[in-house]
Amino acid sequence: MRPDIHPPYHPVVFRDRAADFAFLTRSTATGDTTIEWEDGNTYPVIDVEISSASHPFYTGQSRVVDTAGRVERFNRRYARTR
Repeated sequence: MRPDIHPPYHPVVFRDRAADFAFLTRSTATGDTTIEWEDGNTYPVIDVEISSASHPFYTGQSRVVDTAGRVERFNRRYARTR
């Protein structure tokens, strides 16, 4: 790799406030605030709106969608008149 063309890659904490869940990973993103992590070190924190802890697909709280009703509504709306 060429030197001095890549952004700094450093540890960052991503925090999902809705689910009270945070994880430490490495990223090129930076945050304005910092947090003291479990290991005693201070890392920049990035707040996210949704993560695997709060997403309905991963939590098993997804809703069943009536797809038959959607298809019928689409056909009524965009049906060609002959």
